[in-house]
Amino acid sequence: MTSALLCFGIIATLFAGWRVGRRVRFFLHIFQLETYKFGRYGHWLAEHVPSLIVRPSHGAGAALLLGGGLAPSVVETGWGMLILLLAWTGAFISSRRYRSDREKTPLAFTDRMVRLVLPTALLALLPIAGGGLYGWTLGVPTGVLWYLGGLLLADLGAPVWVGLGAALVQPVETAIQRGFKRQARRRLQARPDLSVVGITGSYGKTSTKVIVAELLRQTYNVYATPSSYNTPMGLCLAINEHVKPEHQVLVLEYGIRYPGDMDELCNIAEPDASVVTTVGVAHLETMKTQDNIAAEKGGLVERTASGGPAVLNVDDERVAAMAERAPGPVWRVSTEGHPDADIAVHDIQYDTGGTAFDVTDDTGTTATFETQLLGRHNVLNVLLAVAVGRSMGLRLRQMAHAIRRVEPIEHRLQLRSRGGVTIIDDAFNSNPVGARNAVGILGEMGEGQRVIVTPGMVELGDRQWTENKRFGHFLARPDLDLVVLVGEEQTAPIQEGLSEAGAPEERVKVVSSLAEAQEVLKRRLTPGDVVLYENDLPDQYSV
Repeated sequence: MTSALLCFGIIATLFAGWRVGRRVRFFLHIFQLETYKFGRYGHWLAEHVPSLIVRPSHGAGAALLLGGGLAPSVVETGWGMLILLLAWTGAFISSRRYRSDREKTPLAFTDRMVRLVLPTALLALLPIAGGGLYGWTLGVPTGVLWYLGGLLLADLGAPVWVGLGAALVQPVETAIQRGFKRQARRRLQARPDLSVVGITGSYGKTSTKVIVAELLRQTYNVYATPSSYNTPMGLCLAINEHVKPEHQVLVLEYGIRYPGDMDELCNIAEPDASVVTTVGVAHLETMKTQDNIAAEKGGLVERTASGGPAVLNVDDERVAAMAERAPGPVWRVSTEGHPDADIAVHDIQYDTGGTAFDVTDDTGTTATFETQLLGRHNVLNVLLAVAVGRSMGLRLRQMAHAIRRVEPIEHRLQLRSRGGVTIIDDAFNSNPVGARNAVGILGEMGEGQRVIVTPGMVELGDRQWTENKRFGHFLARPDLDLVVLVGEEQTAPIQEGLSEAGAPEERVKVVSSLAEAQEVLKRRLTPGDVVLYENDLPDQYSV
């Protein structure tokens, strides 16, 4: 019996320890996704207490320990302790809620993350070591209960260990960040020949950055930041590590979530030319109103170098109003025929191969643009890039030639084909304007069935229910054959909107996971059909 107890004790430790490691890693990832901000991390934790922080296994573990403490005579017997260890193993055997293979944006083991891992791991080990050492002095069975209690505390406290670990290394991180910022400013000051193009907006920043870089490469040696390097440390990394002496133009993306973020970014790199795409409802949770978002993003225009161009989307009235804050010339672009537009578009057409449209520039010259990019918002992004190019001396026709090489950004209206079915992958989108644009594109594509798969939109603050309900109304359009909603509870407002708009029940399918949605599609789709994956799919903690 002794050897059996030892064996099952080791098994119970391994399963519980594995779960502790999985949970610690998971919350480290969340802290990184929330840009290492304590306030944002705390807000995320507060919203996920019942689903991901306190689990039924914690209640089961606590009940087992309480039962063992109240009935010591039972657990003193070999069979009693064996049953306790088996039950404990069963309570902590599953860690699939914290799997890493379904992450949309994987955990990046940056230098900062590596510095955070060590104190966090040590903090998580403390209750295990403490319970084990104290339990050793008490013997069986009380000592085993203390040891298991340490494992339980380590598991339950995983989000706390991450927060405390971050607090311990925060003074070091602050000093390092200040050094990075000073270095970035010095490098830019030493390069008066380098032109900085800054791009901001609620939507379309990354796409516009990619297009601007490709068009400017017709004449200049250009470096554009990869992915979404739009934070202070992202800008510093790009400037300090990747900008070379041969680069003539640096294209940067400026992202904001809180008041004051734009000044922090501009203090690192003031733009010689600025671009503002849109002012939408993204990040209302932190910015509260669209006017606040506009005021913050308009700071990029205001901080543009004296005499430098500001390129504005005048179809957005809040962006158009930023012209008053510009210290230099303003280039206005429009996809909706605005009379003041310097760069305008005509005759937009798109199909399963992409989009074609005519562009007229400030000189009255017109050229036809053909691109793999989809959607009117991508046409807008092209026009913004054309305005930057024209402000830097490029001709319209050479930009029309260059646009053919621009490929869609992964998961952002990316066209693919599988088994004769056309797939529109817009999984990284999560805003109302982009979602409706994508659905509009779907409605005009192909001759077969048109299907959308979506879990709805997130990070819209108080407007999240309303915007998702409006999206439901929009999805009731007759040119969609099937709407697959992922998540019963989170898609409730979309379901309500669909119902109010009179969508037939047979055209709406609600599933619990992306995997279940895929099974529905396998049974339904045939060659010639088109399916749109819209908004935040896949996501490890929402589907």
